Amino acid sequence: MKLRTCCISLMLLLALPLQAARIKDVSEVAGVRSNQLVGYGLVVGLPGTGETTPFTDQSFNAMLQNFGIQLPAGTKPKTKNVAAVAVNATLPAFTKQGQKIDITVSSIGSAKSLRGGTLLQTFLKGLDGKVYAVAQGSLVVGGFSVTGADGSKLVGNIPTVGRISNGAMVEQEVPNPFGRGDFLTFNLFDSDFSTAQRMADSVNEFLGPEMAAAIDATSVRVRAPRDVSQRVAFLATVENIEFDPAVGAAKIIVNSRTGTIVIGQNVKLKPAAITHGGMTVSIKENYQVSQPAPFSGGETVVVPNSEIDVTEKDSRMFKFEPGITLDELVRAVNQVGAAPSDLMAILQALKQAGAIEGQLIII
Repeated sequence: MKLRTCCISLMLLLALPLQAARIKDVSEVAGVRSNQLVGYGLVVGLPGTGETTPFTDQSFNAMLQNFGIQLPAGTKPKTKNVAAVAVNATLPAFTKQGQKIDITVSSIGSAKSLRGGTLLQTFLKGLDGKVYAVAQGSLVVGGFSVTGADGSKLVGNIPTVGRISNGAMVEQEVPNPFGRGDFLTFNLFDSDFSTAQRMADSVNEFLGPEMAAAIDATSVRVRAPRDVSQRVAFLATVENIEFDPAVGAAKIIVNSRTGTIVIGQNVKLKPAAITHGGMTVSIKENYQVSQPAPFSGGETVVVPNSEIDVTEKDSRMFKFEPGITLDELVRAVNQVGAAPSDLMAILQALKQAGAIEGQLIII
């Protein structure tokens, strides 16, 4: 009996798809998203590494007025221990009032360093202009800046940017459509009609017919219970359903700045013969001194004498048979010793000749 059970378990394991992916790994629920927050504030307590700018002075005076302190007319405060900063944070979905989130504080003026500073109460607003969190606390700065008496300067990492862990308290929740309607929509990270249909088919096989439908290449709509508690349990089940995503379109990605070339597994070539020659042109400047004849009244001048040398490397022609695969392409290129720049030129020429079955994307 135990042997039979083990055999059945082994057969089930072997029957599982080798490249299966969970729905939660390739998609996200529509409307369940994070939100960006930003604010403007002051960092105080700096050891002379702050700034004196018009907007810093204006912000500093406004802060004093909020505390009932009015500076005499014409008085200009010294704000070398104050810096104007921009504060940004990401508010995750379903974050509740009273919870805390991390914030990043960045100098927007001429402050040399924020090390040792304290961020004063700063309102963080969303895209709609409403305040969703309030930030305050002591900064943790990983960089440093040291200046010598002779003007020499040493900077390590970035001293004008710091973070405060749990530095902002959420004051308002962001509404989301998770508990509304009769459907949940899953949006694929990588749009593909075949993958969307396979996801819908897998959900229907697990939950029953007509429970899911692919709307387009990105979205799959799944019928869900209206009760919020049941919807959470339902989503926890659906997001762990496994299916086989479709293989993406054949692509070749070329980064012309870094020389990085990535070739997808489905890229194939039509019959083609290629030769790629490398010509090197070197120019060497030799300077010669020209002396005038005695008593001629001329001047001594330096005359450039240029030497131009052209060398051309021997190049081998290699032929691609119909339906050549990625492995064969890489092997052929390695045999001729093509550099990344040479391979870029070869791929562009093949694309122009219509010999590449796939997309050539240059970034």
